[in-house]
Amino acid sequence: MPDSDPDIDMDPRIQQLVDISRTPVAMRARAEMILDRARWASRIFQRYDRETTRRIADAVARTAHAKAGDYAEWAVRETGFGVVEHKRLKNELSSIALVDHYRDWNFVDPDYDEDAGTIRIPRPAGVVFALVPSTNPIATVYFKVLCALMTRNAVVISPHPAARECCVDATRTLAEAAVGAGAPDGAVQVLEEISLPLVEEFMKSDRTDVILATGGVQMVRAAYSSSNPAIGVGPGNAPVYVDASADLKSAAGHIVDSKSFDNSVLCTNESVLITVESVAAKLRNELSRAGAHLCDEARTEALRRYLFHDRGFNVEALGRDAVWIAQQAGFRVPAGTRVLVTPIRLVGAGEELSREKLCPVLGLLVASGHDQALMQARALLRFAGAGHSAAIHSTDHQSIMDYAAAVEAYRVVVNAPCSQGAAGFGTSLAPTFTIGTGFFGRSSIGENIGPQHLVNWTKIAWHEHDPGMSGASGIGRLRHPGPLPKAPSDGVPGEGRPRPSVTPGGGDPPSRDALREQIRKIIAEELRGLIPRQ
Repeated sequence: MPDSDPDIDMDPRIQQLVDISRTPVAMRARAEMILDRARWASRIFQRYDRETTRRIADAVARTAHAKAGDYAEWAVRETGFGVVEHKRLKNELSSIALVDHYRDWNFVDPDYDEDAGTIRIPRPAGVVFALVPSTNPIATVYFKVLCALMTRNAVVISPHPAARECCVDATRTLAEAAVGAGAPDGAVQVLEEISLPLVEEFMKSDRTDVILATGGVQMVRAAYSSSNPAIGVGPGNAPVYVDASADLKSAAGHIVDSKSFDNSVLCTNESVLITVESVAAKLRNELSRAGAHLCDEARTEALRRYLFHDRGFNVEALGRDAVWIAQQAGFRVPAGTRVLVTPIRLVGAGEELSREKLCPVLGLLVASGHDQALMQARALLRFAGAGHSAAIHSTDHQSIMDYAAAVEAYRVVVNAPCSQGAAGFGTSLAPTFTIGTGFFGRSSIGENIGPQHLVNWTKIAWHEHDPGMSGASGIGRLRHPGPLPKAPSDGVPGEGRPRPSVTPGGGDPPSRDALREQIRKIIAEELRGLIPRQ
């Protein structure tokens, strides 16, 4: 029962314990228990060979794929937004397809390069603390767990509170599949109780080796300021430019498909469509045929008022469909409407509809010509979304190059839906659900994040005239050392806190239950020291 219920008279001693459980010391103790277990698992995992590691990743990917539809439905039911079928597709693409994409990459064995005169030894990060957003919860859980397993890292998943139940269940399911295939106990864990102070303890703990942050701006900034290495992302706000040479029917179809995909919760979705006067009328007609509703000034103003308020974007509209959003804004559109298109005259602080909109509302700006279109696209990204994504529909190669050079984005998708294309689905980009925004977006990495970013490499380098390098290609591969120990379900022997290896009177080592009891006593002593003596 909630301790704030006015009808409940809670025992003061119980209330003290409840309060103490929320103190920094208690939060730190909880974080350290989970991280100790993950650190133990990561050290064991790093002794696995490539074949065993691949077998674990494949088993988890198959389990994830089989549950993709169930978890898609659960995520929509729990969060209240998105499209089940589209989430199912994202979940599938983040399972077997992801592992297949990296199948020929070797994150396990030493790499010999005679021409460079080096041998590289892979060094996994260790313990990955992974933040998961509510917009793409299961796909991100799948993605981050598999990236960790492919690189022999341990991972602790921190779900968004709005998607806690589905994420906890999905992570447990993947953890069971991983252990069943031979992964160490504790290689995949999840926070089942979520609070900002607890998340902060995980982010700043010296037991966390790297933070993989996908979420809101404040959470990503907190990850970067935690004192631990962090791989974070920035907000999207992708411009899409349709130039005079474009196939207008194809462009309109791709844009509407992209902007309506999963009700536009992917940060790679198109935010503002920029075109030129010479093709604007024809493009509007094609957008209408593709399922978009072109709003007049009155409806545009109604959407502007509904979608944005003093605190920013109205989260009630996040991931909702176009018909529902129109109704909330005070007007009706045909039942099959997929996207609401709102004409705007400028981008920047004076126009809220030029901000990121994680819903199927698309700004439309008509430029006087090609040069102004490039300037407006560049201004849009500088206003919000720097370093993220952009798209162009064109058959003119010079126009495409001019656009890519002008916009401050690290992904430029050509003649394809930006939502899917920038995330690596249907294009040659790496599949991901964590988008690096690089220097433009104040991020450490500008690429699509993948398992390769969870491994560093030790380089062995000979003097250029040293003959010892010759024949080094025969160096042995890392081998699985045989039967490996398993961690108890609570705590990790020998990690974090001293504990006896035998019972006080001699004899056999303590049982799993005894270890659990020791850990409980340690935590109880820490908490007891905080209770004032009566």
